[in-house]
Amino acid sequence: MPDIFGTILWPIKWLVEAILVAFHTVLSGIGLDPDDGLTWVLSIVGLVLVVRACLIPIFVRQIKSQRRMLEVAPQIKKIQDKYKGKKDQFSREAMSRETMELYKRTGTNPLSSCLPLLIQMPIFFSLFSVLHNAQTGLNGIGLLNPELSKSFGEAELFGAPLHLAISTADGNVLVIVIAVTMVILMTGSQFITQLQIMSKNQSPEMKASPTFKQQRILLYILPLVFAFSGFTFPLGVMFYWLTTNIWTMVQQFLVIRNMPTPGSEAALAREIRMARKNQARGITVTEINSVGESVEVEKKVPTQRVQPVNKNRAKKQTGNKK
Repeated sequence: MPDIFGTILWPIKWLVEAILVAFHTVLSGIGLDPDDGLTWVLSIVGLVLVVRACLIPIFVRQIKSQRRMLEVAPQIKKIQDKYKGKKDQFSREAMSRETMELYKRTGTNPLSSCLPLLIQMPIFFSLFSVLHNAQTGLNGIGLLNPELSKSFGEAELFGAPLHLAISTADGNVLVIVIAVTMVILMTGSQFITQLQIMSKNQSPEMKASPTFKQQRILLYILPLVFAFSGFTFPLGVMFYWLTTNIWTMVQQFLVIRNMPTPGSEAALAREIRMARKNQARGITVTEINSVGESVEVEKKVPTQRVQPVNKNRAKKQTGNKK
């Protein structure tokens, strides 16, 4: 039976290998040891940065889609309240019809926010497959030739082979120490990412929804996932995951700061920052205080300074007027 999944991922894996080998070639060209684990780890980091940078437009589109869904949320709730408690087929069809008409009228689509995630999944599996195959001695399908695959599979970082995990370390203390350290960093970065979303970028309506409660549960379950992955995943794959987590944490911080959810704590903080910036420029603004109240703040616009005129020039100007 043909490997349909492998066939679908083949072009993505080929591109992933090309980027990985390109970074390895550049790093080797500037003097790093081609067979050293640090060279391969930096190649993995470069691979993740390129992939995540290419996904930025999709991420921005996802944010815009979520904003539009947030805007129509009150209208959707009105439709749901209208048919609340009605279980007959006619009411269900009417509610579905009105909801779809609302989506069509406002240009929103509840599935569009899931599209970026669906696009990223094949890339993730391709990255994992390429890194795992290379570390287990399997040849690549493109530029990752047998020589490079062997180099990757035998590479060591500070004496810790990149293809080993805690479960296969066989008492290798360096592997265990590096893996545990990375698990802590992965857990911490993921926890901070989720915490800043929940504490700063949620409107009061979102905090009252069942989804918010599910997010709170995931906030404490995800560390267990990373603990399990840190026990079974090779070090090379964990470097990929850690780099991805750090990118996500920084990206989410910038998004929350500059594109916060309307009505959230982050949105209020941004309004305060913009108000203070306007005041510094000498513009009359309406400032939002710490409790969310509007406060009129009058600021005089600085007038242009009158340049002094010497006596001779003053007489000349007077003469001209005459």
